Amino acid sequence: MKTRAAVLFSQPGKWEVTELDLDEPKANEVLVKIKAAGLCHSDDHLCTGDMPAMKLPLTGGHEGAGIVEAVGPNVTNVAPGDHVVLQFIPGCGRCRWCASGQQNLCDSGAMLLAGCQLDGTFRMHKDGEDIGQMALVSTFSEYTVVPSISCVKIPDDIPLPEACLVGCGVPTGWGSAVNGAEVAPGDVTIVMGVGGIGINSVQGAKHAGATRIIAVDPTPFKREMALQLGATDAVENIQQAAELAQELTNGQGADNVIVTIGVTRSEHIGQAFNAVRKGGTVAVVGLGPISDQSIPVSPFILTLFQKRIQGVLYGAMSPSKDMLRLLSMYQAGQLKLKELVTRTYTLDQINEGYADMHAGRNIRGVITFD
Repeated sequence: MKTRAAVLFSQPGKWEVTELDLDEPKANEVLVKIKAAGLCHSDDHLCTGDMPAMKLPLTGGHEGAGIVEAVGPNVTNVAPGDHVVLQFIPGCGRCRWCASGQQNLCDSGAMLLAGCQLDGTFRMHKDGEDIGQMALVSTFSEYTVVPSISCVKIPDDIPLPEACLVGCGVPTGWGSAVNGAEVAPGDVTIVMGVGGIGINSVQGAKHAGATRIIAVDPTPFKREMALQLGATDAVENIQQAAELAQELTNGQGADNVIVTIGVTRSEHIGQAFNAVRKGGTVAVVGLGPISDQSIPVSPFILTLFQKRIQGVLYGAMSPSKDMLRLLSMYQAGQLKLKELVTRTYTLDQINEGYADMHAGRNIRGVITFD
């Protein structure tokens, strides 16, 4: 069958919307009609080359929701007509990590940037050339074939433009506070960067009981949104946040800092490290250039102040379980989703959507499909 998709042909480069040939799903695979796809910064890292792609050309998109059109042999967890959210790290359920309740670290994640499906072959093609798929799902496409273990069935009454956000941005941000930074009642928490991830770190910190949540972003619009969704304070830079945290804690500093800057540099981690108290945690969520190999941190202070720098992937959550938990919170009014969608775009407007992201005009842009 044919599908229109946003494809990256070179690094650096921009998304090009073109028609592709799409194979039928094979064993343990599912054909999904995508209805909504979030414009996450991670896909932009592919365009800039900060994140290397093992296979080009590549169809982008890893945050999305849609409706099952068909299933291949052996698929039992979903059926045609089901509404699904796609998880960008599939959960095999059998590896050491899945068995330990750490599905976000599933060994299947080794295939995220390989471009092929789990069996090593490709489902998207153009003029006889194989086209890679981002994170095995490629949500920047009208139709896509994905592993069945990347599909989470959700209730039909949840709007898909909002549901798609629990594919990446919401669990990554929410979990970075609750699991990564281990925010506890009474904490003073700093969130560095209020975009599609950071805004959910704010929500997670509020849910976990932080007394003061200090949002840091140079964009006034984002600071305003942070205050609306749970932040108690919003400042322009980390220096202001660190000073405020010290004032609130008799000079000790923040209990935790969550780094959710779109392009995270080593100096950002160093700034966060200096802003936390003794025994405090720096949770690092944002991605930066793979070439950046050093963090300006004093080993002396690291040891004697017993500070912790914690990487956080996918919010340290198990998506196939926690996506449904987050959607239940949304249905109960405990989690905001609709408010996160600043603007929707057509597939042909994808580069405009990313331009808006870079300009700080969006918390989250979402592509919607007819």
